[in-house]
Amino acid sequence: MTTTKKLPTFDELPDFHQYTGCAWDVWGKDDELGTVNLLTEQVVADAVKEVKFGKMISLNLPINFPGKPSFGRQPPIHHSWMLASAANDDSLHINTQSSTQWDGLRHCGVLGGHDVFYNNTPTGSFKRGHTFITDPEDITKSNVRLGIHNWAEHGICGRGVLLDLVKFYTSNGTKPLPYDPWTSHEIPISDLEACAKAQGVEFRTGDILLFRGGSTQKWYAATRAEREALNSRPDTFAGIENGEAAKRFLWDNHFAAIASDQPSFERWPASGSQMLHETLLGLWGMPIGEFFDLEKLAAACHEANKYTFFFTSWPLNVLGGVASPANAAAYL
Repeated sequence: MTTTKKLPTFDELPDFHQYTGCAWDVWGKDDELGTVNLLTEQVVADAVKEVKFGKMISLNLPINFPGKPSFGRQPPIHHSWMLASAANDDSLHINTQSSTQWDGLRHCGVLGGHDVFYNNTPTGSFKRGHTFITDPEDITKSNVRLGIHNWAEHGICGRGVLLDLVKFYTSNGTKPLPYDPWTSHEIPISDLEACAKAQGVEFRTGDILLFRGGSTQKWYAATRAEREALNSRPDTFAGIENGEAAKRFLWDNHFAAIASDQPSFERWPASGSQMLHETLLGLWGMPIGEFFDLEKLAAACHEANKYTFFFTSWPLNVLGGVASPANAAAYL
């Protein structure tokens, strides 16, 4: 589904109990795309015009990294075997959120005693455990509802915008980063807005917002022992603030998707009684990307003095999937 109608402002959205800004009525009660609806044919056609130099940049960590993921997730397992003297096969066993990934609409709903997901879908609607869908006749509404396959079939493609907070905070490397990306540091929305202004960026409806907070840079620069220790300590990461200012900024700029190089897009642990994830996924249907590798993109944007580009991402087409590796790229 796509839309050309005027979108409501954040303040025009109704509340859902104690949660402000519920967008369930924006694209209809049966919608399963959420803000991906903003990626219309015209938005994508305009975004392609951002390609000026023909540079293609992957935004994905190797799926093997990190070998010891945070948040208690399983490490990736890659197995290969010989089929014949000069032929091989291999298999992957991964947690879909252990590396560069999108949080899908089944990942997080509205908590606070309500226990519903996007478009008021009850948590009991989902079949859990081993799922075997081997034929189109196996598909039912309950076993694929709000699955990642919806975004995989549509694509998350449009104009990408990078806010390079690392460059912004360090005055292009002349000062140290004023926080540790692996601590529970809150990045205020005012800093994102100031960074956009410093870069000369003006947002458009349907933009895919990426911000570089420094986590991937630190991950590559850390020792092996420091990287491996991440999953053995409490999960604390820098990320954007998670209050009303963040909601208003993200909704009123009408981003189609958001992502960062941080393991958590919002400050973690979240401050206050509500997680931003609840609003973004549960009330808006907005893709949240985490642990994107933005280092090469940041260098290319800095060299070109251009922080907008064509962005593509094709998640895994898993019927009823919760999340997916991002398979994301930028084209300058």
